[in-house]
Amino acid sequence: MALLSWFRWNEPHLRLAQRNPTDMVVDTLMVELNWQLKQAEKIQREKENEYRKIKTGVDYSWLVSHPKHNFEVSPGERLELEDTCSKIHPSYCGPVILRFRQLVTEYEPDVQEVPRLFRSVLQEASEKMKEEEETKKIAKQWNTKRAMSLSLTTFKSRARIYPFASDIKTISEDVEREALPTRRVWSMPEFKTTKDD
Repeated sequence: MALLSWFRWNEPHLRLAQRNPTDMVVDTLMVELNWQLKQAEKIQREKENEYRKIKTGVDYSWLVSHPKHNFEVSPGERLELEDTCSKIHPSYCGPVILRFRQLVTEYEPDVQEVPRLFRSVLQEASEKMKEEEETKKIAKQWNTKRAMSLSLTTFKSRARIYPFASDIKTISEDVEREALPTRRVWSMPEFKTTKDD
């Protein structure tokens, strides 16, 4: 039993920690960048082989062994790209990848141009996020102002004045009640007031 305490494999509370969504976005986007770099390098190598084959007329590509991955992003540029990736909201991760793939397919950049293209896609997504935040902020302000104006409208509508059906006691009403009702002349119609309760 003492030996089992050294090995904590069977303990149920040891589980993989939940990952931060920002870290997942950074990892996903950087994996996509690395994959596109490898693809661009592969395509560039194939183009060079085709050019060499056309130029010399002989195909030696089966003899040549290429290193798996020549081009690497500089550490400073990688940190800058990771920092930019960390500002991307998780809901934008998929659209950023799709846009990046679309631009790579459309322009067929060299390996050195891929990080710049990636940076432009990230900046485009950041600007779009800021625009949407501004739009939400303006919509929220508009809804708040609208709600306030509606509450004032309902307040005004509740405080209506009915001049003929008033519960406010006035001196003239007391005088009129004590006075004897007078008969009107036949030429004038008699108006009666009724109180609606």
